[in-house]
Amino acid sequence: MKQLITVFSFIFIFGIQTLFAQQNNNILVGSKFNIYSSILDENRTCLISLPNSYNDSTDIDKKYPIIILLDGSVHFKTTVGTVHFMSSDRNRNYLMPETIIVAIENVDRRRDFTVTKIKTKRPNTGGGGRKFLNFMEKELIPHIDKNYRTESHRTLIGHSLGGLLTLNAYMDKNSVFNTYIAIDPSIWWNEEMMKNKVDAISSISLNKKLYIATANQGAANYERNKKRHDDFYALMTEKSDEPLKVELEYFEKENHRSVPLIALYKGLKYINQEH
Repeated sequence: MKQLITVFSFIFIFGIQTLFAQQNNNILVGSKFNIYSSILDENRTCLISLPNSYNDSTDIDKKYPIIILLDGSVHFKTTVGTVHFMSSDRNRNYLMPETIIVAIENVDRRRDFTVTKIKTKRPNTGGGGRKFLNFMEKELIPHIDKNYRTESHRTLIGHSLGGLLTLNAYMDKNSVFNTYIAIDPSIWWNEEMMKNKVDAISSISLNKKLYIATANQGAANYERNKKRHDDFYALMTEKSDEPLKVELEYFEKENHRSVPLIALYKGLKYINQEH
């Protein structure tokens, strides 16, 4: 019995030491910074992840594309892991270039991710999306370009209402983004406005790559979700004289909450294809 206690004591002590060693040797996936926005009149917190090779002394002049990620607190670690898997020289996947990821933490999603204010059952602060896009384009991205080695290629990624804002950015001919990933976007927020925007869409937008993921929200939400996505895609197809650079993919086995992980991978793979 005494020997058994000794063995368990050794395992316990060794385990604690191992745990402390893991805590004292942190593996960092990114860092945090604050930026004051005069457009939004508030401080915003962002998370940033740099590629493995960024601090490589043998390649100090290398520049990197950037991803701007909405709902940063929710999707940052998932995106960092996915991008690393798809781009790191250690994995040799080469599905996309190494990329700087900038994730914006939320303050008010409805205010920042919707460009119109609609009547809902509860009072809402919607309608500030244009200001939020201005913040990203005129303040955040210049800040990143100034402080990091960036190239001019930029991708915007958003889920749900963030996906709605991503679609609005895509349809803006003056957008500074080159590619877009809209994951189960909330087109229901103002469907009529979205139709009007598609009707007036510029060839500048249609020449950019857009990936849209649709989740299975159940039969009760078919009209609210999948049908709207299909109709939106059909309208854009009608507006383009050339083959559309838009991929719409339906994930029957994924719901609104589970779809971001697989859609992120599939979306990044699509927008980084040469054709």
